[in-house]
Amino acid sequence: MTDTLVLRVAGRPVARYVTRPELPARLSPRPYLHPVTTLAGRAVTELTPADHTHHLGVGVAVPDVGGFNFWGGRTFVRDRGPTELDNHGAQRHLAFQLCDPDGFVEELRWTAAGTELLRERRTVAATELTDTAWALDFTFSLTNVTEDPLSIGSPATNGRPGAAYGGYFWRARKEATAPDVFTADQEGEQAVHGRSADWLALAGTDWTLVLAGATADTRRDPWFVRTAEYPGVGSSLAPVERLPVPPGETVVRRVVTVVADGRLGRGEAAALVRKAVTQ
Repeated sequence: MTDTLVLRVAGRPVARYVTRPELPARLSPRPYLHPVTTLAGRAVTELTPADHTHHLGVGVAVPDVGGFNFWGGRTFVRDRGPTELDNHGAQRHLAFQLCDPDGFVEELRWTAAGTELLRERRTVAATELTDTAWALDFTFSLTNVTEDPLSIGSPATNGRPGAAYGGYFWRARKEATAPDVFTADQEGEQAVHGRSADWLALAGTDWTLVLAGATADTRRDPWFVRTAEYPGVGSSLAPVERLPVPPGETVVRRVVTVVADGRLGRGEAAALVRKAVTQ
């Protein structure tokens, strides 16, 4: 059964949220936002693209939670490389604590091998910034509900340099030309990938995404960035070392994304994301 809701900004639909997707186990089934559009209706996400069928629009995906894959696809195994394993977990929608046209608060269970590992509280809000830009405010809190220590890893912590993906992830629309990517003082995939920055912009032919880490404790995870191979941007929960999550403890992250029509410059991107984070 597939359940959906539609997020609206100023009465206009800007995103569809799928809570119970019908997906094969190897894609690590999980709720996702797709399509996400600009206010003018331009799509800025992709779902199960041919190059990476486990990329599901916008959501939270983690390749290694205690050895279980909540990212989808193959698992990177040290000294073996990407390997097909029967280790896929799933994020299951439990209930909405709040559900309005411009946002929701949701509870989810992260389960693998018949065991609930994490309980998530997800808060999502869509807000208007200008007549050509809106913001997606996305917070997720992951609590270890087991009696044992858990840790979050990535291919990087398992031996694959430069592949520290895992956390909030946005699979953008693939176009004939790769998008530009820049921060306040750097430009290009090589310059921004794997580094922390207050915000990061991905600019396509007629759209721009500007992402900012906005967690209350000022934590800034490095950005995971791909433009040449495919257009995708996310946070890195475990960039160098595994992230421990003791029993009963919670990992919280907030990422705010500006979704704009047109190609923004540095000044425009900085001003909009500042407004989005503070409003």
